[in-house]
Amino acid sequence: MSRLSIGEDLADRLFAAESAIDRALIETATLAAALPAARAGAWLSASVGQRAFEGTAATISALAQARSHIVQTHGVLAAIARKLGLDALAVRPLDKPGEGPPIGGGGGDSGGIEPNVVNKILPVTPNSC
Repeated sequence: MSRLSIGEDLADRLFAAESAIDRALIETATLAAALPAARAGAWLSASVGQRAFEGTAATISALAQARSHIVQTHGVLAAIARKLGLDALAVRPLDKPGEGPPIGGGGGDSGGIEPNVVNKILPVTPNSC
């Protein structure tokens, strides 16, 4: 294998890891948002499920830290790629061709996480915020 093909493989794995962390953040944040409504809808005391709220919040914090670490890893790998003369791998566009749009919309040209995914998950009601 050439350095270029090894670098391309690592880049693909890096982007997959970044996307997985973002997807986990989305799902966990969606869960965190649903917990108060579920508690209130079941007419339960505010103390019921408090440990679940705290666990979900801790998970979001851990995922945010994991995201920070993978972003740092991205920077380190980009620097290595530049040192090896693989600038094409080190400077990729933010909206990568062949991948879904980034979270929040824009860019991309195929499936994956859709923009405004939260609006498609949460019911639209006349009494919503």
